[in-house]
Amino acid sequence: MSARIYVPGDSSALSVGAERVARAAAAEAARRGIEVEIVRNGSRGLFWLEPLVEVETPAGRLAYGPVRAQDVAGLFDAGFLTGGTHPLAHGPTEAIPWLARQERLTFARVGVTDPLSIEDYRHHGGFAGLARAIALSGADVVKEVTDSGLRGRGGAAFPTGIKWNTVLNATAEQKYVVCNADEGDSGTFSDRMVMEGDPYCLIEGMAIAGIAVGATRGYIYLRSEYPHAQRVLNAAIERARAAGYLGPDVMGSGRAFELEVRLGAGAYICGEETAMLESLEGKRGTVRAKPPLPAISGLFGKPTVINNVMSLASVPVILAKGAAFYRDYGMGRSRGTLPFQLAGNLKRPGLVEKAFGVTLRELLYDFGGGSASGRPIRAVQVGGPLGAYVPESQFDVPLDYEAYVGIGAMVGHGGLVAFDDSADMAKLARYAMEFCAVESCGKCTPCRIGSTRGVEVIDRIIAGTERGRNVALLDSLCDTMLNGSLCALGGMTPYPVQSALRHFPEDFGLDRDLAKKTAA
Repeated sequence: MSARIYVPGDSSALSVGAERVARAAAAEAARRGIEVEIVRNGSRGLFWLEPLVEVETPAGRLAYGPVRAQDVAGLFDAGFLTGGTHPLAHGPTEAIPWLARQERLTFARVGVTDPLSIEDYRHHGGFAGLARAIALSGADVVKEVTDSGLRGRGGAAFPTGIKWNTVLNATAEQKYVVCNADEGDSGTFSDRMVMEGDPYCLIEGMAIAGIAVGATRGYIYLRSEYPHAQRVLNAAIERARAAGYLGPDVMGSGRAFELEVRLGAGAYICGEETAMLESLEGKRGTVRAKPPLPAISGLFGKPTVINNVMSLASVPVILAKGAAFYRDYGMGRSRGTLPFQLAGNLKRPGLVEKAFGVTLRELLYDFGGGSASGRPIRAVQVGGPLGAYVPESQFDVPLDYEAYVGIGAMVGHGGLVAFDDSADMAKLARYAMEFCAVESCGKCTPCRIGSTRGVEVIDRIIAGTERGRNVALLDSLCDTMLNGSLCALGGMTPYPVQSALRHFPEDFGLDRDLAKKTAA
């Protein structure tokens, strides 16, 4: 029997040499006459240990990392295939504190299974949710999702069950399910990790959505910057179709659901659902006015379920284990778990799936290990480039949708970018306005013109030109963008700007009293 070695094929691991490690392991085993099976799994999310190599032993999987190609011979010398000691050894993978302290529901299989093995997926509980969905009526499936408390894992956090119910009750010859996989926010990578490390989970979630609402076609709108995810998804879709989990007769149910991947062209605005629909239809990605809502008139004018990767990948476990199981995680109206993505100035960046209610302080220090620079963490941008900058004084606010709205912030996609005390928050606020100006689709004046004028006003404040008047002007401009923009790009750009002004006025050359008046 051959020894089994796991070397991640995830983009994060590939970027630090995983391909070279896999080739070195195969060559070294051949040189020594040892029969090995090398499995290219997904990343476990411990990015500071990538490439994280695991070996399967009678005592379970053991972890070694970060492994470089030149370390491989030494690992073989140390007998790592049977758990030999080595400076890179971390013991049983599941016992590593970073993993042991998580609640992995959506990411239960990521890093554990061979991403393209249907047998592996089934062995770890895959397609149980789809099997149950097929045995229920569409209304019952939608009720299960509604009762679970699942909300959109993006900026708006809209209840998933309500969206599905609207499509279910719409009358149309054709309905669609669209997965928004245009993961363009800074510091976010959970969607990519699922698509590369557990693609059948997303496929199953979309098939359940289709069965529930009566949609027979689905599209994954994938950002073109994810070529590895595209390759894995296309291969997984082919295999799922061949095994009867997609196609004209899903699992022998007599119901059809077909799925394909479509690539975007790199526009940030196409992460907004209606701009994404325009792009899917072959048009320029610009935001549509609402109503009508996409659930009524979406892709090609038909009723359309639109959810992002994390929302759809959460559905299989809800159907497999029941709404109550999922609802028992979290707090308040924020139920279940969220994969938090730790990025920026941190010693231990990576992915942490925790139930809602965990705090930034826990994530930054218990998991992230504090700043990589050794300096105090001054601010964390939560929720992507349109998210507020959260100061240290608010690190103990529980990560909960409503709690974060209460402090003028948002949880969003769960991306966290940490900055130490050397960061210039005025420059970061300026960047938020500049980002909006560059990425605006141009359809509405508050976003298109407001962001351009915003850059100019911030420049005058930083330069010390009539600071009081320009701060008042910036405040008025932010109010116009917040309340007058057609979509969240212009509507949320004020979040990072106003939070920087409110919490770090000294970086703008302002005193705190003036900043407080502005924030009010």
